Amino acid sequence: MKETETLELKKSTGELKEGIISIVSILNKHQKGELYFGVKNSGEIVGQTVTEKTVRDISKSISDHIEPKIFPKIKEIVLEGKKCVQIEFLGNNIPYYAFGRAYIRVGDEDKQLSAKELEKMILDKNKDKIAWDKEVCKKAKVSDINVGKLKWFLKKAGKTFDNVENSLKKLGVFSKGKLLNAAVILFAKKPENFFPNAKLRCAVFGKTTAVTIDMQQFTGDLFTLIEKAEKYILENIHIGMKIEGLYRVDVPEIDKEAFREAIINAFCHRNYYFYDSVNIAIFKDRLEIRNPGLLYGGLTIERIKKEEVSERRNELLAEMFHQIHFVEKWGRGISLILSKEPKANFKEVGRQFIVTFKRKMQTIETTQKTVEKTVEKTVEKILGLINENPRITQEELSKKTGLTRRGVEWNLKQLKEKKIIQRIGGRKEGRWEIIKQ
Repeated sequence: MKETETLELKKSTGELKEGIISIVSILNKHQKGELYFGVKNSGEIVGQTVTEKTVRDISKSISDHIEPKIFPKIKEIVLEGKKCVQIEFLGNNIPYYAFGRAYIRVGDEDKQLSAKELEKMILDKNKDKIAWDKEVCKKAKVSDINVGKLKWFLKKAGKTFDNVENSLKKLGVFSKGKLLNAAVILFAKKPENFFPNAKLRCAVFGKTTAVTIDMQQFTGDLFTLIEKAEKYILENIHIGMKIEGLYRVDVPEIDKEAFREAIINAFCHRNYYFYDSVNIAIFKDRLEIRNPGLLYGGLTIERIKKEEVSERRNELLAEMFHQIHFVEKWGRGISLILSKEPKANFKEVGRQFIVTFKRKMQTIETTQKTVEKTVEKTVEKILGLINENPRITQEELSKKTGLTRRGVEWNLKQLKEKKIIQRIGGRKEGRWEIIKQ
């Protein structure tokens, strides 16, 4: 005999307490197993005294010290001519506790479960029972659904609209004549009437929360809240510019795709059983996106980064977001954020999951000044050539400035709109006139 993940050997009932811990460990891992008293852990059969009292004492100790209750088979057996006790046990009502503590079998050892491991075990066991997005919203009616929002979603997902009920059934958010929570939080006219935590809080602070510059709160469906969050961030961080070809393109100091991904993940994976909201906090040196609910299913930040795996707290919401390409199924959210913002930081504090982006104000200001100087030099060159030859053609301007034809057209259009130059006469015989320097 040899100890395994489902077999425990004890020299005698003098190790009864340790044996009970082993039973719980095995049950929590495999839901069934065996324990022998009278066999050393090396496999050597040594036997022990076995009486009716021995069996009763074992049974009573198991009953007194294991929760929830189990009802094992305990019997005297003879191995190699020596009396031993065999205990066969099984149970699916995990987690089991021995002397008030939970244990798990690892190889042939019993390891005490950490709080997070215990939470994962309970969540895994009750996954279908406590999935918030799949629960029925008892007070909501079909008339509460925003038909326009539903049609928008279906069009974006490449699906057709039949009527409200049929469309919701096809999406899997309408069951037995009732709206599921996912349907209400995504498509209701006023989800906040049913869920007080269907909200977004945004604020701008100084270096710390001691100085509040602005604070706003928004309610609505998740798609609305995601757009509100994105808009609020763009309105309260620096926007620089860069040249693409010969065009100026606005560039936020934090990559838009990165913080949008963090916003979507916050609403998709948050714990909706918590009353708190998704919070956007903009500080002088950083942006924080906070959502209530730690990582789910025993995941760690390191594991997500390394293996690109995901465990979804709200499977139905995640599937809905996936249908309109808001999220991927492959757990690439953090990888995508890091590919755009390598210095982004992820942490769990209390019951909050926080994504932090460093602001790049100095870089943005430097880039903006560089772009402005480039544009200014280009304008000066064009005006100088027009001054020398008012009848100069766009083709000639392209050759002498090094700009593409489209670049020349764009710059001339800007100058005309700002009333710096004007065109007099037709295309062939006309000329340029500088109105003001």
